[in-house]
Amino acid sequence: MEQLNIDLKKEQQASLARPRYKYSAAARFFFFTMDLITGRKETLAKAKLLEIMAGVPYRAWENRQYARMTQHYQNQDLVKQARMIMTWGREAQDNEYWHLLLINEKMKEDKAGDPWYLFPPIPFLMAGFYGLMSWVLAMLNINRAFLFNAEFEDHAEHVYAQLVQQHPEWEKQPVNSELVKNYCEFRTWAEVFRRIGLDERDHMNSSFIFCNKPDHIVRYEGMPGAH
Repeated sequence: MEQLNIDLKKEQQASLARPRYKYSAAARFFFFTMDLITGRKETLAKAKLLEIMAGVPYRAWENRQYARMTQHYQNQDLVKQARMIMTWGREAQDNEYWHLLLINEKMKEDKAGDPWYLFPPIPFLMAGFYGLMSWVLAMLNINRAFLFNAEFEDHAEHVYAQLVQQHPEWEKQPVNSELVKNYCEFRTWAEVFRRIGLDERDHMNSSFIFCNKPDHIVRYEGMPGAH
């Protein structure tokens, strides 16, 4: 990942200061259910479950876009739009997978085992349910699917901002993992998780663009160009 000239600490503080998006009833129920399973406290294990779930809708959208392109292959405008969605979704999905690897590296360093809800088949059942929900939502109303993802990513951004706030010791913990260094050159674990939180904001912003709500984009200095 390219290292950008961004004040990560400033953006983490901005995440903490910014009120959460006004979530829909479906999103509130989804997050409430996750809290029932994982507990209300923000933990690395809880973030790990979030990342297991995070890539699911992007895969559901990709399947839908392939179906649209096959059915409407003569409509070049539609094909172009579908390819844009797929390109963004693949990039975001890869990024979310990196987050999962980074969290796992930190938990290994801390010698922290997985709680019960991360042992099979529980996360796979949850991801399966979320995948079905994402597919149905994408088939019924793709804009609403994008908006739900924006809500999910906004929630994730705030989770990471709170995690860093709750762990001031991360400010002095050096990053020694070669796997993490392959993602980006960070000096401390606090910077790693601040970057993850900002990644989630980027995913949220792209979701707002695709659901035609650009007024909800949270802009910051150094942010990537909009899709």
